[in-house]
Amino acid sequence: MKLHFSITAAEELREKRGGRYVVYSVCLEGFLLGKARYSQLRRWDAQLRPFGSAVPAFPPRFYLTMTKSMADERWSQLEQYLQNVTLDSNVTNSDVFRGFFQKLQQDTFKIQTERTFLDVYLADGSNIRLEIQTLDTAERILEVKLCKMGLSRELIEYFSLFFFQDHDNGALSVVKKVAEFELPFVSLQSMKELHCKLGIRTWYMDPSVDTLLMDCTASLNLLYMQAIQEVERNWVKPTEEQMQELFLQKKANKVKLLELIREMQFYGYIRIDPFICDYPEEGCSGDIFVGNNEIHCCIKLPTNQTKEVSFKINRLRSWQVAFLGATKDGEEDTLELRFEYNDSGTWQWIILYTKQAFLLSSCLKKMVSEQMIKAAKEGQEMEMKMTESMINSKKSSIQQKQVIHLGFILRKRFLVRPNEDDCVFEKIGEEDL
Repeated sequence: MKLHFSITAAEELREKRGGRYVVYSVCLEGFLLGKARYSQLRRWDAQLRPFGSAVPAFPPRFYLTMTKSMADERWSQLEQYLQNVTLDSNVTNSDVFRGFFQKLQQDTFKIQTERTFLDVYLADGSNIRLEIQTLDTAERILEVKLCKMGLSRELIEYFSLFFFQDHDNGALSVVKKVAEFELPFVSLQSMKELHCKLGIRTWYMDPSVDTLLMDCTASLNLLYMQAIQEVERNWVKPTEEQMQELFLQKKANKVKLLELIREMQFYGYIRIDPFICDYPEEGCSGDIFVGNNEIHCCIKLPTNQTKEVSFKINRLRSWQVAFLGATKDGEEDTLELRFEYNDSGTWQWIILYTKQAFLLSSCLKKMVSEQMIKAAKEGQEMEMKMTESMINSKKSSIQQKQVIHLGFILRKRFLVRPNEDDCVFEKIGEEDL
């Protein structure tokens, strides 16, 4: 599944001996992962070549002095390469892939390998302080944390590390999901100005998956804490009757209380911070709840009326993430997520302006992935009951469905353009890169 890589800057630097070179800022989910030169990326590509056709063509070398247009072309090609090289899980799970970005993070932020302590928070606000290596991956930290809590190893895949922000008004924002190969300690250093904390939550968009976790005490406790957090942070929308029943049952056991909360609207969804959109008309704003195969928008119209709109994932054909540059006041960057949606038989593009566009895109990918896995399992179960001719027909149907899903999984793009005043490459030769 394609990762959200982008290159947001190309900086010209000068070496001590006088030569000049270009450093590209490689971002993951919109946040700086590290800075790399073309030559570094080229050597990494050579190490990936044993994976064959799973690795896309690498941007070619220029044997003439690089002009501004050539620099822009390389920028775009490198960004496309980083996005496409993540399509095959055999590549992204390899030591060559993971090791490169871990070293890139370490070198960019100049973090020494040493033992340290890292706080990992739970949904109830408590935290466990882990003794780690500064270069431990998210995958390693998550495994250690959950095993300490008594979670069985086969259930670890249903949880993930996230960066969160607490706001003064009591709101909670999910900043980003931490990639398995990412170095959380280093990422926290690079995101200091956001005052983020590292926490755990479930990582699936289908609430019915809860049933797989209910028999394990540790996972039940995590589900219960997260459910209570969603009530307290207004991530769910209970009716008055549900809130009254929850209050009356507050001394009931965790299973009973969890069952009550699971009936509430938006349980298990991820809430996206307030956004601006062009639907149903320009100038609308609102909140997004994403989960259970839908993007549910509570839209505030220019007339101050509120409109509830549910965009179903099975009616969504493609989506794109775009970087639009800084706002007029220069305070922060603007991101948009636009998706192509079938509304009453007509395809139309709907645009959401949100700084959590990458997170929203990750949620969409997760829902599509879950649908594909579910369809494959249903197909396998039905095959056992069908005749040979019906089996062939069913297989064809499943394959067609997967092609459609892969079609809009693969159509992400990042529209990033360099600042022309900051990029002057005309005098840089290939040997300097």
